[in-house]
Amino acid sequence: MRSVPSVVAPWVRTRLRAAPGAAPALALLVALTSCLAGALPRAVDRYEDAGLRHSLGQAGPERTTVRATASIPEYGESGEDPDVSFSPEAVERRFGKLLPVVDGSVSVDRAQSAYGTTTDDGSPALEPWLPRPTGLPAEVTLVAQSGLAGHARVSEGRLPRATGRPDVDEAEAAVSTATAKAMHIKLGSVIHVPRPSGPLSVRITGIVAPRDPAGAYWSTVPLLRTPALERLPEPGPPQTYWHGALLLSPKATLTVLGTGRNAFRYWHFAPDTADGQAHDLDRLRSGVASLESGPDLRRARSLADPELTVSTGLDDVVIAFGRLRSGISPLVGVAASGTATVAAVVLLMAGGLAAERRHAELALLRARGVSLPGLTGRLLAETAVVAVPAGALGLAAALVLLPGARAGHAVAAALAVTLTACAALPVHAALTHRSVRLTGPREDMASVRPSRRRTVAELTLLALAAGAVATLRARGTSAGQLVSLAPVLTGVIAALLLLRLYPPLLRRLARPAGRLRGPVAPLSLARAGRTRASAAMPLLALLTALTTAAFGGSVLVGVAGARDHAALLTVGADARLDSATALPAGLTARVGAVPGVRGVTAAAITYEATPTDGVDSVPLVGVDPPAYAGLTARTGLGAITAKQLKGTDRHQLPAIASPAVARNYGTRQPFSVRLADGSTVTVRITAVRDRTPAAPAGDFLVVDRAGLPSSAARATTLLLTGAHPDAAALRRTAPASATARLLTEERARYADSPLQTGAGHVYTAAVAAGAGFAVLALLLALLRAAPERAALLARLRTMGLTRAQGRRLLVLESLPQALLAAVGGILTGWAAVHVLSPGIDLTTIAVASSQTPGGEAVLRPDPWSLILPALTVVALAVGVAATQAWWTTRRSSVRELRAGDPQ
Repeated sequence: MRSVPSVVAPWVRTRLRAAPGAAPALALLVALTSCLAGALPRAVDRYEDAGLRHSLGQAGPERTTVRATASIPEYGESGEDPDVSFSPEAVERRFGKLLPVVDGSVSVDRAQSAYGTTTDDGSPALEPWLPRPTGLPAEVTLVAQSGLAGHARVSEGRLPRATGRPDVDEAEAAVSTATAKAMHIKLGSVIHVPRPSGPLSVRITGIVAPRDPAGAYWSTVPLLRTPALERLPEPGPPQTYWHGALLLSPKATLTVLGTGRNAFRYWHFAPDTADGQAHDLDRLRSGVASLESGPDLRRARSLADPELTVSTGLDDVVIAFGRLRSGISPLVGVAASGTATVAAVVLLMAGGLAAERRHAELALLRARGVSLPGLTGRLLAETAVVAVPAGALGLAAALVLLPGARAGHAVAAALAVTLTACAALPVHAALTHRSVRLTGPREDMASVRPSRRRTVAELTLLALAAGAVATLRARGTSAGQLVSLAPVLTGVIAALLLLRLYPPLLRRLARPAGRLRGPVAPLSLARAGRTRASAAMPLLALLTALTTAAFGGSVLVGVAGARDHAALLTVGADARLDSATALPAGLTARVGAVPGVRGVTAAAITYEATPTDGVDSVPLVGVDPPAYAGLTARTGLGAITAKQLKGTDRHQLPAIASPAVARNYGTRQPFSVRLADGSTVTVRITAVRDRTPAAPAGDFLVVDRAGLPSSAARATTLLLTGAHPDAAALRRTAPASATARLLTEERARYADSPLQTGAGHVYTAAVAAGAGFAVLALLLALLRAAPERAALLARLRTMGLTRAQGRRLLVLESLPQALLAAVGGILTGWAAVHVLSPGIDLTTIAVASSQTPGGEAVLRPDPWSLILPALTVVALAVGVAATQAWWTTRRSSVRELRAGDPQ
């Protein structure tokens, strides 16, 4: 008889079919977690790259362009005389040699780069028709720059031509439209430029408009497109004159040399700002340094000119950006590390939940002879079949949703998530089933004693957290990754400490509860005290998430408060109108009718007021005392009362002064103040305030406007209050001579850098993701205990427990750990913010500039960021427990056990 071979179903396929809901849930969790893990580094790359490009754009080509210059060679170059060195072909040839050298260090935008010849100062033009604001003759600079035809659009006439010879008496040039308008130059005008051999007649053959005025071709030397009204550096009345550029043909390089002035050749290499990547910041900084005074400079000199000089402000821009990024990155790392910790806990809990659900099955397999490596390998294969495709799918989603960033860090983060998900179930099973046994020992928090290994691990973490906090307080955000790890370590230590205190605290509460009437209270405390020792994982997740949320919320609130305060110190109110001259009489009423304006306070500010005993001028602010006192109370800037500005002596005005003015002139004796029109007033300082709305950013003297001469009492400033003044309507109402500034616009200006706004968005998203994972950890913990609770209620109902008592039992059982997490989260978040605040300066992330009128932004605990997440945890735990109790008490099995109970 032939034997029939046995057919053995593959392990993985069998197990996936046995639990069809577990595999999709695990896949969804891994895909979401890997997507978030992969998206975080790419989001950071994107906003840092955008911030670098923004910084380069804000600096402008005048600072960022790499300029190489060479003057007239004294003895020629390689046998060439100056005429040959200044020829168009020689200048172009050296540009081609220098381009690879510069492009190797700084990515060059070749379309905006240029070269040519010019002089280092202007030549006086004595034509009488040129404008002379103070009688000084205008000056012109001859420039022969490459690429004029490609970067200019001819508005009138034609582009200039050149013969290429140095000994010409006439030349052709073009001027920009702005130069023609400001200097009264017309098509066909002739400008005579002095030179040793006789004046050079330059005829204007064309007026051109820049195709890209903000591009490096025109903006590296702004004089090419816009004339400058320059001032002589001499004391006395200002002596100004116009200075413009005459654009010669690119072939007229020798014409510039023939002027006899300090001519030089130049090569401008514009950086490609669209290609700026923040992760290459160190390479860019070292490349610029090499060009300015390093190996690249020596190479450039060997190719172009022994006396070649290279200069740029690009290094200053890069250093400033790096300083800003180094201050922001550790703060973003706080949220990232907290979220990563909570996500890791959730993945481990998911594996632990699967291992506990299959505890009996795995124990039976071990009892029947399955080896531990074999069991672990099968579980790893079973998990990898689900987790690996899900992790790849999450990574692909992150790469698609956030293009234009590095993929390496995203792949590493998604791979770490996938490996953690794959290893959670096998490792948990291997640790649980090391020895073969069908029943395990009791493992609740009341019976399990902390081992020596746990004590050593806790002490190690405590030492790490203490060292991180001490280093952070001493070094600030320059401590690097310690800034990111300190709040997380604080949460971990708090979780371990609370787990130590939790069992004895419950035992103390269980004794008086046993004397209460009814079984619910003592039974719920007894059940809470027998919570599994594995409850450390959800408590760790909750405390870490609450600490991160409290820290992150305090950071975001502190950033918003710092921006609000800095904007208020700049504007002084919700909006203001300033004018150098007196405002119209009826303007106050018209401005008060603008939508969104609740109140208008007029002020007369004289900036040229000079105390007779001093040299420096002090802004003198004349106000109406009642209205101004109300304004100071609403804004919180140096609150005063109307009585402090009202005096009985008509010849002596009470004054509110800034601290510096009070120190200089005293508060006991009156002193005279000379106004701009020569009149004087006598004031006596009666109160000192750090700030005042009319002059919030400097020194001041505030007096009653009624006591000033009529010439100084007319309002020059209107201070407006209102939640949302209509900016467009306000500017339409204001006269042309007045400048309108709004608090909302000023606040937005402080956060105009993509580096700051991007960091804020990533921080908020990371905190939200951490909160979501913490909620998931809580749900997994409740799900783990659901079968046991259902069985308990079924047995207790057979012994007479009512439905209402069963619901209260489950709710009260879940309350101790939820309250423990909530209270611990509040205390840990408060402690983390207080302990770490001395080492963290929010100024870099709060305002676009390192200099802010409000001074340093200090991190302080935000009550709502501490309380709201904790209350959410308690509400969620109670809600889930109540829902579970409601559902369990209505199951058919319970009704069968309590057949005599009325439904």
